[in-house]
Amino acid sequence: MFRLDGKNALVTGAGSGIGRAIALLFAGQGARVIVADRDAAGAAAVVAEVGAAGGAAEALQLDVSDEAEVRQAFAEVAQRGRLDILVNNAGISHVGNILETSADDWDRVMAVNARGVFLCAREGLRHMLAQQPSGGSIINIASVAGMIAVDRRFPYSASKGAVISITRSIAIDFATSGVRVNAICPGTVHTPFVEGYLARNFPDTADAVREQLHARQPIGRMGRPDEIASAALYLAADEAAFVTGACLVIDGGWTAK
Repeated sequence: MFRLDGKNALVTGAGSGIGRAIALLFAGQGARVIVADRDAAGAAAVVAEVGAAGGAAEALQLDVSDEAEVRQAFAEVAQRGRLDILVNNAGISHVGNILETSADDWDRVMAVNARGVFLCAREGLRHMLAQQPSGGSIINIASVAGMIAVDRRFPYSASKGAVISITRSIAIDFATSGVRVNAICPGTVHTPFVEGYLARNFPDTADAVREQLHARQPIGRMGRPDEIASAALYLAADEAAFVTGACLVIDGGWTAK
């Protein structure tokens, strides 16, 4: 499997779900991981898991939508050494079509999912360009909802479409800089994020809706966080040196229909 020995990685939204799986895998493959999450306790728990497995990690409390906080976080990272890998994974959702979405709902989702990726990618890119030798890998976690219509996911789909465009734009603008920028577009992945969505929005029918989420992937189930983490590992590794501007779809066949 691809190795990350000697590399430093920062993963946002790493306190649970896909971000946690990425942090654990990267550390297992030799990287020193900064586990960033708004939930300090969640980040600390992942750091403990990494340490118990013999890896190297540290926690960083971070609200990716706060520009000042992002600037400070990346300044602290720069003082500690290189930043070889940045994974922009932090994200939130909202259930509703355009008529069911308030301006506040829109702003809340876009603040984390689009603005957060913009802020972190900008600061990460600045650091990667300034360090010597320059270069690095930025991986943005988008979604198939940014590529196809998903019922009643209006602001979420818009935000993930923005992530895809952000990815491609940075990749082309800095294609010869040594910094590679790619996105992963998962289908529905069974995470605490999904379970929270079910509890909030379908408290009386959670089991039935969960089965629907499994069934809408032609392969017959939701994805697993470790399956997304494996894709991120490839994009982070030196073996992916010719890959930039890509949007890797991992969705059990959903978008192939």
